[in-house]
Amino acid sequence: MTDTRTLEVTGAVLTYDVQAVPDSTHPTLLAIGSPMAADGFADLAARFTDRTVVRYDPRGTGRSAKADPDSPSTPEQHADDLHRLVDAIGGPVDVFASSGGAVNALAFVAKHPEQVRVLVAHEPPAARNVPDSARALAAIERTRELYAKEGFGPAMASFIALTMHKGEFPDGPLAGPSAADMGMPTEDDGSRNDPLLGQNLISCTHYEIDVDALKAASTRVIIAVGAESVGELAHRCALGVAERLGLEPVTFPSHHGGFTDSPWAKGDPDGFAAKLRELL
Repeated sequence: MTDTRTLEVTGAVLTYDVQAVPDSTHPTLLAIGSPMAADGFADLAARFTDRTVVRYDPRGTGRSAKADPDSPSTPEQHADDLHRLVDAIGGPVDVFASSGGAVNALAFVAKHPEQVRVLVAHEPPAARNVPDSARALAAIERTRELYAKEGFGPAMASFIALTMHKGEFPDGPLAGPSAADMGMPTEDDGSRNDPLLGQNLISCTHYEIDVDALKAASTRVIIAVGAESVGELAHRCALGVAERLGLEPVTFPSHHGGFTDSPWAKGDPDGFAAKLRELL
C-alpha cells in the first residue's frame, strides 16, 4: 500500500509517496528524478517489494508546488529538499537517481553523505564533464533561448535533438525535426514555467560537481550508464563524472529511461531492477 504525504520546505511543498514494508531489514530506497516525478518510478518500485520505497515530485513538478513557479530550481535547492525529505522519512537511505535527479543527488551527497548509504547516479547530464563541454553547453543554452523566444514546442524539439545526438557537438545549431514534424505544438501559449525547460535545464546541466566532497564522502557512490545510450550526452556526461571521481562506471540494461515500461520509453525494468538490487 502506498501512503502519500507532504513536506513543507523553503519555498515549496513537496509531495511524496511511501510504499512501506514495515518489517524489512533493508534500507529505504529513495528513487528520484528531475524533472521526472514520482510516477516515473512506479515500474521500478513495483519490483522492490522487500523494502520501503519512497518516490517524490521535485519542487515545481507534478504535485509539488513552489512559491514562485517561474523561477529556476537549482541542484543546491533540490539537495536541501532531499536532506529535509530524508530527515522526515528516516535514514540513512539508499538512493537511485536518474538524469537531473542524479545531478541533484550528487549535490545532496556532497553536503549530507551521512544520510545516504549507497547512491546509484544513472546518467547525470552534468555537461561540464565532457571534452566538448563548451559546445555542449552552448547547444543547451540555445535550447533555453529558443524556449524564451518561441515557447514549448520548438524548444522541446531542440531538447530532444540535443539529448539524442551521438558524439561530440558541432559548432552551431543541431539539425533535427521541427516541432511540427514531431507533432508538438507550434503556437506559443506564453507560459514559461515548464519544469524542464523553464526551471531546471540550465542549472542542472551547468552544475559543477564537488569532486573533493564526493571523494571524501562516506557514501558508496556508483555512476551508472545505459547499455543502449552510448554516445548520447547524458551517457558521455556520466563517463566524465566517473572519471573525475576515479570510479569505474557500471552499465545497466536498456537506455536512459530503462527502468520504465511505458509505451513512449519502453525499457527493461526487470533487468534494470535486478542490476540495481545487485549493486545495493
